[in-house]
Amino acid sequence: ILILYLQDKGLCRLEAVVIGLIAVVAACLGIVLAMAPPEGAALARGLIPDQRIFTDPELLYLAIGIVGATVMPHNIYLQSWLVKGVGGADKKAAIRTSSACTIAAMSLAFFINAAILVVAASVFHQAGRADVTDIRDAYALLSPLVGAAGASTLFALALLAAGLNATFTATLAGQVVMEGFLRIRIPAWKRRLFTRGLALIPALFAVGNGGEGSIGSLLVLSQVVLSVQLPFALLPLLHFAGSKRVMGAYAAPRALALLGWALCSALIVLVLKLLADAL
Repeated sequence: ILILYLQDKGLCRLEAVVIGLIAVVAACLGIVLAMAPPEGAALARGLIPDQRIFTDPELLYLAIGIVGATVMPHNIYLQSWLVKGVGGADKKAAIRTSSACTIAAMSLAFFINAAILVVAASVFHQAGRADVTDIRDAYALLSPLVGAAGASTLFALALLAAGLNATFTATLAGQVVMEGFLRIRIPAWKRRLFTRGLALIPALFAVGNGGEGSIGSLLVLSQVVLSVQLPFALLPLLHFAGSKRVMGAYAAPRALALLGWALCSALIVLVLKLLADAL
């Protein structure tokens, strides 16, 4: 129903599906947060980056993973593709619409990742369960600790919607890169079969060697890899978006471009430090 409503408002089917799935995740986690409300002061302090990130490799590893889970590089290619082919007087409207959709998607992604951390803190940390480090344990213990039978079900539904959304956008982004950069066009069923089969290889390898308990570690590692890849998508984007030769009157304002370069530079420094710590 939500997706149909968004389509009636003029959003394309792709944007409607993506925003609809993200909204499902946000709604489920929002209800769980209402069941286990966090402490307001502690929540506000948690929004401030901890300086231990720069001295503790484990905390830096998790922080880099959160960045990769929120700002995924393939979504940058996908958002750029959404406005291709629009010209004339519609350019400004397309830029405004695309910017609004991107801001909404990134804001919801930030809320979702923050909500997962807040749920873990307000439910497991306050109950003294610092040993909960796996998604399966979180699912099994969520309802008993919250005292609501539906909490675990909502958590599982949020994970399902998030997984579907990630699969959907990643496959489309791969199509965009293949058709736009590499000029490779293959039937949709072959593309889906190949990409899904390729995605299963690391998971099957991890489960086969480390058991089911290694899935959580593989999930965090995949988000860290996304962060390592992120500058390769951001640097060309910042260069072209701020270039008046390429964008003309639609070039990004200087202040916005400088902010983007500063944030990207900070990410590169953190990623390099993470790699240096790992060597």
